[in-house]
Amino acid sequence: MINTKSHLIFSKNLIIRLGLVGFVTCTPVSLALAEGGNLKSGIDTQLLDQAIRPVDDFYAHVSSKWIQQTEMPAEKSRYGTFNIVADSNEKNLKKLVDSLLDVPSAEQKEPEKRKISNLYSSFMDESIVEAKGVTPLAPYLRKIDAVKLNSDLSSLMGEFTPLGFGMPFNGGVRQDAKNPDLTVFNMGQSGLGLPDRDYYLQNDPKLEKVRASYLLYIEKQFMLMGDKNAAQHAREVLNLETELAKIQWTKVENRDPVKTYNKVSLKELKDLMPGFDWQNYFKSAGANKATEVLAINQPSYFQALSVLLANQPVEVWKSYFKFHLVKDMSPYLSKDFVDTRFSFYGTELSGIPSQKPRWKRGLMLVEQCMGEALGKQYVAEYFPAEAKSRMDKLVKNLLVAYKQDIENLSWMTPQTKAKALEKLATFKTKIGYPDKWRDYSSLNFERTDLVGNVIAANQFDYARDLEKIGKPIDRSEWHMSPQTVNAYYSPQWNEIVFPAGILQFPFFNLEADDAVNYGSIGAVIGHEISHGFDDKGSQYDGSGRLLGQPGWFTNEDMKNFKARTQGYVLQYSAYSPVPGFPVNGELTLGENIADNSGLEIAFKAYEISLNGKPSTVLDGLTGEQRFFYGYAQVWREKIRDEEAIMRIKSDPHSPGKFRGRLPLMNSDAFYKAFGVREGDKMYLPPSQRITLW
Repeated sequence: MINTKSHLIFSKNLIIRLGLVGFVTCTPVSLALAEGGNLKSGIDTQLLDQAIRPVDDFYAHVSSKWIQQTEMPAEKSRYGTFNIVADSNEKNLKKLVDSLLDVPSAEQKEPEKRKISNLYSSFMDESIVEAKGVTPLAPYLRKIDAVKLNSDLSSLMGEFTPLGFGMPFNGGVRQDAKNPDLTVFNMGQSGLGLPDRDYYLQNDPKLEKVRASYLLYIEKQFMLMGDKNAAQHAREVLNLETELAKIQWTKVENRDPVKTYNKVSLKELKDLMPGFDWQNYFKSAGANKATEVLAINQPSYFQALSVLLANQPVEVWKSYFKFHLVKDMSPYLSKDFVDTRFSFYGTELSGIPSQKPRWKRGLMLVEQCMGEALGKQYVAEYFPAEAKSRMDKLVKNLLVAYKQDIENLSWMTPQTKAKALEKLATFKTKIGYPDKWRDYSSLNFERTDLVGNVIAANQFDYARDLEKIGKPIDRSEWHMSPQTVNAYYSPQWNEIVFPAGILQFPFFNLEADDAVNYGSIGAVIGHEISHGFDDKGSQYDGSGRLLGQPGWFTNEDMKNFKARTQGYVLQYSAYSPVPGFPVNGELTLGENIADNSGLEIAFKAYEISLNGKPSTVLDGLTGEQRFFYGYAQVWREKIRDEEAIMRIKSDPHSPGKFRGRLPLMNSDAFYKAFGVREGDKMYLPPSQRITLW
């Protein structure tokens, strides 16, 4: 399901996620692992492929049996360890929601539980949704029809911003990157129905096929709206989106935090887009206060968009807005809209043959709209206090390891080391769940109005964010729900966050010894810490202030840093998960740095935990070996080609099989643990191994 809350892309702070989240069903071969098993080592040695030497292909040694024995769920585009954990969480969340449904809404005394029940019920009552068809969108379609002139588009876009409907740019509240105690109203490019500009502009048979299918999908949506000129309007929409794609910045360009930071006055914004009535836009968006603190991400895009808004026929723009309105809201309409949307975005774009069961989609909606309220129930029922205390110890050891590593770096000068240590000392850690829960008291849902509920949730989030303008940043806030199987680092808050959802096997095993935990959740912790020092994070100081390059580096250290990181760009770009679609080493650079550095620091932290004693041998494996097994089993994954292509074009993370393999090839500790020698396929000469931390 595509998140319809388009404004939230900008209302949340810049966060860098671990990646790979989803809901799937466990297969029998994985059940022992998903439940934690009874293996003290945390490694199921029966799943190791002994026919493949670990020194030749460690990822295949760890994962090939699992891949062969595991059937890809029909509802998924990819399936791996993250999904297994998320599936376990999903089952527990369903139990919680089902228990709320046992109490009639009128008798439910706890407001948040009543709201969750009403929202979920509005999604699950198919008969009401079917009877309404597209009529819940009629008022908004009429607003589009009422547009007579291009100059009227500013008012329409302003009205649609709080509702979360897709349009050529997103607008919402985010932290000021150069003054992290303040917020700004930020706007950035948006408005494409395909995942990336390359889908419109690149001449490749696979992408040309997607474009042809997308055109048919647009036409079908117009036909479902009762449009007698569906084919013509579909072609107009695709042509307009292609023009938008031409003026958009690439994902690599958008990784530059300095180039995408552009504070502007209202006058400067008007000068940039003279044909667009910004006064009208902000008034219609209920955001007059926002005009005091404005920022845009891609100035050249807005300048070129001004020409498109003025010169493209107004009827073409009306077709564009109608399509995006219905596309975004299709998951909440009758079955014909749902199925038409899924046939393109699910099957054609991601290769998924089957739609998720309705209850899973309903649960996703609850998480989308009331994630923390559901999370509060989740942690009370399923998150053990011991997990939080064990994580505290792990994080402290990782930070100590990072400190020692920085102090001993050979390529960094004392001046830069002092600044790096200063930033490290200010890192903040959040584990499990927020200290202060989000207030949903002003948000209400009706059991019989699904579309209205989704729009109400979008308006609630938008209004909540607007309230932040002019007020101090609330640094207790979380930007990921507690039940999420993921983690993140925020450079502007200089904090690492580990939700309760990821703190379970195989990432974190309370029953296992430390080795596998340092290899799995320890590498996750190291990954997130490393983001504070990667090519983007290193441009922010400890207070979260954007400095740009060289930031707190000396010029010479930045030169060395870039030379080393360029090695990652070349190394990862040499691999292709699908023939003809290589990994984009520039797009994935930050995540590749974090994967490699996180692994190295986690291993050093494991060594610290041994207190100078030798590691124990369990299941025939040394502690050092179990560490690397713990790391590699996290990255088990199956993925459909269509999904792999989409992620190559749009995801800053490398594919799982490369995340589980390349960091090991760069790690001297791995060579020592397994005796990797010249001639082994995992071997790289020391001069070709890339290390930063």
